[in-house]
Amino acid sequence: MNHIDLKSFIKQHRSDWELLEQSFKDLSKGKRSLTAERVEQFQLLYRKAVNHLSFSQTYFPDEEVTLYLNDLVGKAHNLLYRGQATTSLAQLKHFWGKTFVHLMIEQWRFILVALLMFLIGGIGSFLAVMNDPLHLYSVLPTEIAKHVDPAQLGHKDVVDSAAISAQIMTNNIRVAILAFVGGVTLGAFTVYLLINNGIIIGALAALFWQSGKFYDFWAYIVPHGMIELTAIFIAGGSGLLMGYSILVPGSYSRAFQLKRQALRSVQLLLGTIPLFIVAGIIEGYITPAHISLEAKYAFSVLTVLGLILYVWIGGRGRARSTSPKLSPD
Repeated sequence: MNHIDLKSFIKQHRSDWELLEQSFKDLSKGKRSLTAERVEQFQLLYRKAVNHLSFSQTYFPDEEVTLYLNDLVGKAHNLLYRGQATTSLAQLKHFWGKTFVHLMIEQWRFILVALLMFLIGGIGSFLAVMNDPLHLYSVLPTEIAKHVDPAQLGHKDVVDSAAISAQIMTNNIRVAILAFVGGVTLGAFTVYLLINNGIIIGALAALFWQSGKFYDFWAYIVPHGMIELTAIFIAGGSGLLMGYSILVPGSYSRAFQLKRQALRSVQLLLGTIPLFIVAGIIEGYITPAHISLEAKYAFSVLTVLGLILYVWIGGRGRARSTSPKLSPD
């Protein structure tokens, strides 16, 4: 339910609207005279105004403030995208170079929860198979279980066919998409998928441990797996974010909160596309390569450092808060 009246709504957010108006005037005179921080502030204020307009249309549809915000957002949108639409490449570069990274940092708690769900499933299945190897066939999908043969790991005919690896990658991409969609189930299906995916990896790890191939197994997983699993956790975090917005709407309606958070969740999911592409390339060329296991581990360290560098570069200059705060003080 809504617990904020019209006067409080205007008083709470008027300063942001005035700043957006001033930024609009400054940008209209020419962006070259403005710093990157001012341009980023304009984008932040624009996103806030969009959320305020959505709220106002829901709860104050016939009030003058709604007309005002509609006009303000319209003018800001035209100016923002007139400048950004110079090339599609520039827009994509900004999204994956800045927007996506900022969203990851902003929603890190949900991504961390996704990681924890995966670890719960992985550790649980690892211990179960270690306790009784027959549990392997009750937790692994048939198409994966029938190709598992620790003694053949690293043999050319097995690795080149990538039977196990291809199944895991296909499964992970499917899990990423479904983990996002699972947000509409209040995140329950997302949690199930993350735990189940962890169960698969954990069960395989236990099998190779028992066969004395644990070190070898991870050498064929981590080069592409570090990026691939990161993408899954981000996609899972997007589903959990959407589910949380429905389950805990705060002072506003669930429909409003879902609408507000859906865009962030979609952006998080879309941002994982390059990660899966990079992971796929690595899986096709590095994972099956006839190089030492130590070299594979060294390459996996480089992928982790690359991810850290990507987040660090993309996160520089991030505003303290990129989330519009609609809740009353």
